[in-house]
Amino acid sequence: MKLTLIRIPALLSVILLSSQIVLAADPVPKFDTGPICRSAGAAAVMGTRDTAACERDEINARTTLEKEWSQFTPSDKARCGRLVTQGGGPSYVDLLTCLELAKQVKELPAADQMDNGGTVEKSRRAK
Repeated sequence: MKLTLIRIPALLSVILLSSQIVLAADPVPKFDTGPICRSAGAAAVMGTRDTAACERDEINARTTLEKEWSQFTPSDKARCGRLVTQGGGPSYVDLLTCLELAKQVKELPAADQMDNGGTVEKSRRAK
C-alpha cells in the first residue's frame, strides 16, 4: 500500500509536466520574411513602404502572434499555416490576418455565416 501512495505524487508530477510540454510544443512557426520584404521594398510605390517598414510589420505581427497564439484553434493554425506558405514567401502579417478572420467568423451569429446552408443564395435571389 505504501508503495502505491508513493507512486501517485510521482505520477501526478509527470502528468503535469507532460501537459506543459504539449503546450510548449505548439509554438508560432518560424518564417524567413526577408525575401518578401525585399520584394515589397523593391516594388514599393510609396516611399514610406520600404523593406524596413515591411520588416517592422512582420516583427510586430510575430510579437502579436506569440501573445495570442493560444487563442486560436489548432485547425485554424494548421489551415492558415498552409495558406500563407503556398505560392510565395510566408508572412506573419498574413498568418495573423488569417487567424483573426477565422476567429471572428466563429463569433458571428450562425445566420450571418456563409456556410449555414443557403444564406448566400437567399441574398442573391433577393437582389
